[in-house]
Amino acid sequence: MIEQIYDPDLKKTIAREILEALREWFEVDESREKYIADCAEWTFFAAKEAGKYAGFLCLKETGRETVELAVMGVRQEEHRKGIGRELFKAAKNAAREKGYLFLQVKTVKMGVYDDYDITNRFYLSLGFKEFEVIEELWDKANPCQIYVMSLT
Repeated sequence: MIEQIYDPDLKKTIAREILEALREWFEVDESREKYIADCAEWTFFAAKEAGKYAGFLCLKETGRETVELAVMGVRQEEHRKGIGRELFKAAKNAAREKGYLFLQVKTVKMGVYDDYDITNRFYLSLGFKEFEVIEELWDKANPCQIYVMSLT
């Protein structure tokens, strides 16, 4: 079941539980803590399975007509069950309802790390299109792939 969460403290609690369980993707403590803190202000969706939060997704506004899928995580034992797709569908519908025209997401460029290649393929399967790679946004070892999607 997907629900939108409004309470800032609950958002941070859910994000912490999920992101700390996904340290192979969110291994840098400073970055993980920033996501947890920032998600309190973002549009937040959570997936609940058997009374436990299984995943979440946050959207943040990056322009008057653009929103970004800022952070997303699904517990590893819940992967490949459609939870990520359901979270994305709820977020995409909410972004459309709020009048956004574009949705973007950033990840590490395809071909750099196997784990991130899985993430890239997931975003492509949702309908995102390659927009740009910015080598220096994060650092040379982690070139930033930006994907975009029209919401119209």
